[in-house]
Amino acid sequence: MLSRASALLLPAFGRLQITAETADGAHVAAGADSADSAGPAPGSIVAANHTSLADPAVVLAALHRLGARPVVLATAGLWRIPVLGPALRREGHIPVHRGTVRAAESLDAAAEALAAGRVVLIYGEGRLPRRRDSGEQPPRPFRSGLARLARATGAPVVPLGQAGSRRLTSGGPVKQLAGLATAPVRRPTLHVHLGAPLRLPADTAEATARAHHAVTAAWTVAARRAGWDAGSPGEP
Repeated sequence: MLSRASALLLPAFGRLQITAETADGAHVAAGADSADSAGPAPGSIVAANHTSLADPAVVLAALHRLGARPVVLATAGLWRIPVLGPALRREGHIPVHRGTVRAAESLDAAAEALAAGRVVLIYGEGRLPRRRDSGEQPPRPFRSGLARLARATGAPVVPLGQAGSRRLTSGGPVKQLAGLATAPVRRPTLHVHLGAPLRLPADTAEATARAHHAVTAAWTVAARRAGWDAGSPGEP
């Protein structure tokens, strides 16, 4: 339901573009309107960069267009929000209880979802950036959960970079509401790029670094396609 809602509503707020990396390293348009519409394979981990409260909707809409309905690992506080919390619970999304003894439970639940053939979406950074403007910046260092999940399950990791969602929501509450209110007029470009699937090594530190590098490379493509110079974070 959340994937469908994102796919239906997002076009009113921005122009979503999707590209994917092919086996020979080329970047091609992807999605329902293109020749290459295949999404992540069942049992894959999608690792995305996290920049805005709006980017989960952007990523879910893109994956929906690619035929994937992911299980999302998200902060447990969302489950306390009326309407949203019950929807997350009903659809099998996974709460992450950060900084508690229950934090590891999320990886166990994600492993079960992967074993059942679901696609699991995880944000390696684990939190939003502190900056208040609408500019882009490379992914910050990853936490170890992604590497540990990949090692425990042997699942392939699909790096996903997204850019443009900060032009929907960024900054303080007033600016975020203003961004959403004006987005249907501005309709900013929102770009999602999927890199080639990779298998992470067993060493946690090496795997975390490799995943971060792959997601950063995917974000660089997305940022440039969305109109930013990825080498100079900030407004285009």
